[in-house]
Amino acid sequence: MAETCKTAHRSWPIMDPMTATRRPDLTAASRFLATHGRLLDRARFAALLPQEDRRAAGHRILAALDGHRNPDGGYGLGLEPDLRAVESQPAGALHAFEALADAAEAGAPLPRGPVDGLLAWLGANALEGGPVPFALPIAEPAGCSPFWVEADPTEPSLQLTAPTVAHAHRLLTATGDAVLAADPWLADATAWCLAAIDEAASGDEAPFAYVVQFSLLLLDAVAEREPAAADLVARLGRHVPDGPLPVVGGIEGEVLHPIELAPRPGAPSRSLYSAATIDAELDRLVDEQRPDGGWTVAFRTNSPAAALEWRGFATVGAVAKLLAGGR
Repeated sequence: MAETCKTAHRSWPIMDPMTATRRPDLTAASRFLATHGRLLDRARFAALLPQEDRRAAGHRILAALDGHRNPDGGYGLGLEPDLRAVESQPAGALHAFEALADAAEAGAPLPRGPVDGLLAWLGANALEGGPVPFALPIAEPAGCSPFWVEADPTEPSLQLTAPTVAHAHRLLTATGDAVLAADPWLADATAWCLAAIDEAASGDEAPFAYVVQFSLLLLDAVAEREPAAADLVARLGRHVPDGPLPVVGGIEGEVLHPIELAPRPGAPSRSLYSAATIDAELDRLVDEQRPDGGWTVAFRTNSPAAALEWRGFATVGAVAKLLAGGR
């Protein structure tokens, strides 16, 4: 476990005297989330830490997530920070499965009603063959980024479907739930994603950076169930540099780093990078902890509230990657 700073001023990265590796200040990260984070992200952070009651944190994840659930079984109400709309949205389903998987991995029981309701919502709102659109129509666009408001609800989106399916498979791996394993939407959406990734990997033009990221996330999540996953990772790797991947059309200098594309030790995506590259990435991630204890995001946000909520989300993600990497 990382050492913590005893003073109010910044004094990290902390050097481990045994290994000379740099580590973050988890106490400062906890204080940042207590001060600025959503209840959901505070619970997700607690669920990562071995000294916490992880099962209790998992229950808190489920309680916080329930505040974003709609009567139709889907999720909205700002669960995606830049999508403040009330209506259930594919992005809400993505984040809901992510939180459900976090809770399950922490030891919380599977909440039958929310999971079944979410699967039913996806089955009813997915497009032909299983994919979801980038966004559904939004009645009140206040606080929503334009790319959500302007999305075509009839166009299937690999960028949204792949991470949604990935986190559903994370939940399946954590629980072994027979209902989820047999769900027709999950089967159709998984098959659609694998075919779409195959097409993207076969082209000469590099796919959009976030499509690459979320495709790798899915392939890692299904690797033990899908024999084609490792080959697809290798083929996508043709479009992945040994370093930052530029986000075409993003803000100036926006990139996805190797640790974002391959966050899990031992996963197929890690084969795209050397151990030295990943070690340097972990150092970089430690160094990006801000003086207030949190991390930030390198993409455009739509409001001060969304920017702060993304910082809480990014802080949980950074700590998860660092802990997984032994930092």
